Amino acid sequence: MKRLGIIGGLGPESTIDYYRSIIALYREKNGGDGYPHLVIVSLDVDKGLRLLGANQLNEVAEYLAGAARQLAAAGADFALLSANSGHIVFEQLRRASPIPLISIVEVTCEEVSRRQLKTVGLMGTRFTMAGRFYFDVAEKFGFRLIAPTVEEQAWIHDKYVNELLRGTFLPETREGLTQIIATMKDRNGIEGVILAGTELPLILRADSIAGLPLFDTTQIHVKAAVAEMLGDEAGHHT
Repeated sequence: MKRLGIIGGLGPESTIDYYRSIIALYREKNGGDGYPHLVIVSLDVDKGLRLLGANQLNEVAEYLAGAARQLAAAGADFALLSANSGHIVFEQLRRASPIPLISIVEVTCEEVSRRQLKTVGLMGTRFTMAGRFYFDVAEKFGFRLIAPTVEEQAWIHDKYVNELLRGTFLPETREGLTQIIATMKDRNGIEGVILAGTELPLILRADSIAGLPLFDTTQIHVKAAVAEMLGDEAGHHT
C-alpha cells in the first residue's frame, strides 16, 4: 500500500474532514480491515492567504513545495494539497515536488465531464473564482465554468475567510450561499456547482441545492487518493 502525504492546514477544518473521510473510505474499500498510512504537514493558512493576497505566487509555490519535501522525507509516496486556492500555483508545485501530486482541479473536472454537464458554476475564495486555473482545466474537459458576479464573489470570499476558515458556520451564511446558487441557475443556466473551496461542503451539507448537483471537491479528491493508495486500476493515478 502506498503512503499518502497531505499538505494540510489550509484550513484546519477541511484538513480534519480529509483525514476522517480518507480513513472512512479506505476502511470501506478494504472491507473494514486496517487503516491507511498517511502523513500530514500542517501549514499556516494565515500566511498562505497573506501571500496569495499580495500575489506573491512564487513564494506560495515555495511554501507548498517545502511541505511536499517534508512529506517525501517522511516516507510519503504521493501527495495532495487539501485546498483549492493553492492550486493557483499547482503546475509550479508539481514541478518542484519530489513526489507525484493528485490535483483537486483535474479530478473534479474529470468528474463533471463524466456527468456530462456543459455549464457549471464555481464557488470558492476570490483567488479561485477570479483565477484561471479551474477555467483552463474545465475547457480541456469540454465544459464551461461560470463564476458568480464580482459583488457575489466579494461576499463569498469575505464569509469564506472570516467565518468558514475559522470553523464558524452560520445559518444566514448557508442561506446566502444557497440564494447565490439559485440566482446563478436562473441567470446563467448552470446545471451544477463545483464547491471549489474545501470548507464549502462543511456548510452546504447537501447533494444538491435548487435542484442542482453539488460537486464536493474534498470527497472527489479523497476518492482519487484512496484509489491511488490501494492501487485501484479503475481509480485515478498520478
